Amino acid sequence: MVVAGRRKSIAFFIALGVCLISVILVLYVGWVLLSWRTGILLVLGVLLLTLIISGVVINTVFLVREIRRNEQHDAFINAVTHELKTPVASIRLYLETLQKRPVEEAKRKEFYRIMLEDSDRLLATIEQILRTGRIGASSRKLNLSPVDIGDLVADCAARARTLHSLAPESLQYHPVPPLTIRADLEEVRAAVSNLIDNAVKYSGSEVRVSVEIDQAEGKYVLVRVKDQGAGIPRSELKQVFKRFYRVPGALASRVKGTGLGLYIVRSVAKRHGGRAWAESDGLGRGSTFVLQLRADK
Repeated sequence: MVVAGRRKSIAFFIALGVCLISVILVLYVGWVLLSWRTGILLVLGVLLLTLIISGVVINTVFLVREIRRNEQHDAFINAVTHELKTPVASIRLYLETLQKRPVEEAKRKEFYRIMLEDSDRLLATIEQILRTGRIGASSRKLNLSPVDIGDLVADCAARARTLHSLAPESLQYHPVPPLTIRADLEEVRAAVSNLIDNAVKYSGSEVRVSVEIDQAEGKYVLVRVKDQGAGIPRSELKQVFKRFYRVPGALASRVKGTGLGLYIVRSVAKRHGGRAWAESDGLGRGSTFVLQLRADK
């Protein structure tokens, strides 16, 4: 209901801007037809008309942009609230159960395992938010060091298999010969982990994700993460890297997240002199995300 109301507000302000410009044009044309002989007034009128139309257009653009930004912020707050509240509520429930009644040893160990998983999820959400702030701070310098990208990707893939309880064939990575980049280890690890987690989450019930490493032009290293999942409309391929942005759709509404993962990927790529982009043939046809970084010379 809130989203629909905001879309109506955007449509209203766009229509209002068009109507105002139309009225101005009609009045101006009528005025010119009546006063075409007065050249100086005509020039002044043109300047005034240009200023008025420019003001209306700029005002409408900023207003629509602000409405959309507020909508994204609200979606982010709702997502973060859910991501923080759900594991806390789960941990509290299991602790209350352990406190109030005797529990068998096997069941107790199961409770502990679930609570640890919820704690990891909670810490991951907090770290995601904090990392966004750190990456956004332009004054923060990179802690550069030689990094074997193959080992890093292998570690991230292993972590994702454990985190999402995946079989080896569901998340495939074929090791490559040693390939070194000069980078901030933790930032690049966060970027690769976010790409893999994103592919797994949007794969639906049947996960088929592959991770590949390649070289381009002899000076770049490419990390490609392919999935056979929901896919992305062509119009959304650049939008998905914006902060708080999430591709609309039924699957997206069921996928947990804060809308920060791909923003972090793009930010890390830029800070390392590289770039990140997405490829997809459309909805239902899977996606490929590419992280490009400079190779160590």
